[in-house]
Amino acid sequence: MTLTEEIAIADGQGRRVGWRGWAALVVLMLPVLLVSVDNTVLSFALPEIARSLSPTSAQQLWIIDVYPLILAGLLVTMGSLGDRFGRRRMLLVGATGFATVSALAAFAPNAELLIAARAAMGVFGAMLMPSTLSLLRSIFTDRDQRRLAIAVWASMFSAGAALGPIVGGILLEHFSWGSVFLMAVPVLVPLLVLAPFFVPESRDPRPGRIDPVSIALSMLTMVPIVYAIKEFAVKGWGPLPPVLFLAGIAFGWLFVRRQLRVASPMLDMRLFARGTFSGALLVNLLSVVALVGFLYFVTQHLQLIVGLSPLEAGLALVPGLAMMIIAGLGVVPVSRRVSPRIVVPAALALSAAGYVMIAVLTDAESMIELVVAFALLGMGIGAAETVSNELVLASAPPAKAGAASAVSETAYEVGAVLGTAVLGGILTAMYRIGMVVPAGVPAEAADAARETLAGAVNVAQELPQPVGQQLLDAAAHAFDSGVAVTATIGAVLVVCAGVIAAATLKGSHTRHAGR
Repeated sequence: MTLTEEIAIADGQGRRVGWRGWAALVVLMLPVLLVSVDNTVLSFALPEIARSLSPTSAQQLWIIDVYPLILAGLLVTMGSLGDRFGRRRMLLVGATGFATVSALAAFAPNAELLIAARAAMGVFGAMLMPSTLSLLRSIFTDRDQRRLAIAVWASMFSAGAALGPIVGGILLEHFSWGSVFLMAVPVLVPLLVLAPFFVPESRDPRPGRIDPVSIALSMLTMVPIVYAIKEFAVKGWGPLPPVLFLAGIAFGWLFVRRQLRVASPMLDMRLFARGTFSGALLVNLLSVVALVGFLYFVTQHLQLIVGLSPLEAGLALVPGLAMMIIAGLGVVPVSRRVSPRIVVPAALALSAAGYVMIAVLTDAESMIELVVAFALLGMGIGAAETVSNELVLASAPPAKAGAASAVSETAYEVGAVLGTAVLGGILTAMYRIGMVVPAGVPAEAADAARETLAGAVNVAQELPQPVGQQLLDAAAHAFDSGVAVTATIGAVLVVCAGVIAAATLKGSHTRHAGR
């Protein structure tokens, strides 16, 4: 049977699930909730981590980025292994490991060990996320039910992001930053108990042999490329980033060549020939870059410049996160009647407007503007992500759902890395360029103030007045000047995603309409 025939059968009117299918959906939302809460909480906890562990600016980026870097390198491998050995089994192994390592991360005594714990979390996280999406693909064979299930799946990321700042804010106001990692334990224990009862096992009925060469090539492709981007963002142009990037491209070429030649490829490269599949992946990638890049600077602005507590900063973002959930669910009936090439660009136009608003209006006193801008950004990305994720799964045959889900998750995680590394790196560079340390600040303290915004706030608290306040004002001005530049770049990225959607998602609606 050809790939086209398998997809055509999969897109037919499948069996509609009953209450057990929806119960399985609830269980599968637990790891999704955990990952989204973890990402948001970590952004809010970063100022506390910076004060406690005193990481350098590069280490701050690594604390956030090492998890998605490892994840990105292993997602395709873990998705393929899930197709072979069982997606539910892979989910349970990942949940056990993730909860254990998260508990260890909570007590990391320094930045280096915290980075190592986050890397281990990436290994187990790579087992979690492709499994959840691919299991949904195997459970919900009816296209309309699957649209709704994926909308819930995508919205759970937003729900977790909305819950994360509130729960995280309460934890950070009463406990140390390590408490945000301990949340993994109570979330994943119910998954380990309930999944064997409600989530059916699924796997590829005709799995190919394990290909260690393909596994190695996929890692050697993703890790150097992502690392090169990080190095360039943090340290600027030098000999290492282009060497790493070219090495990743070379291994990627070898990976693709091998997948086209072997009888049972780890990843069916024919999927990328479908414009809908490739276009939806690019929309996912650029949307996540925009979202994570926004969260990177808005959390620091609200806490370190506006002066909000972690809980207050979290509550300030809840309206935008709520709009993301509403838009993600509300787009489901719309997508049945309107082509994705119209729905997705229209949604992303709202996100671009939010970024433009930030670029024009952000200053040291702005908070209402940030809340409204994030609401616009969230509405657009929430709707676009729901549609694009469903199109990725619909484009792949059920037996290869794990690998297809892994590709979608890879785009998400690489986008998270790019959002922090590129937009965060540009913001850091602009801050350093614009930071003018006032007279009267000791040389060593001035170096710390130029390194990061958190460093400037820590130094200012130890200086006598009015020098301390002058340093705070200078840091706020430099940071928000960088935000204006970063927001402009974010708006351009979102517009590019909309153009890609309009050009590549055409024709999708005609397949939907027949159902």
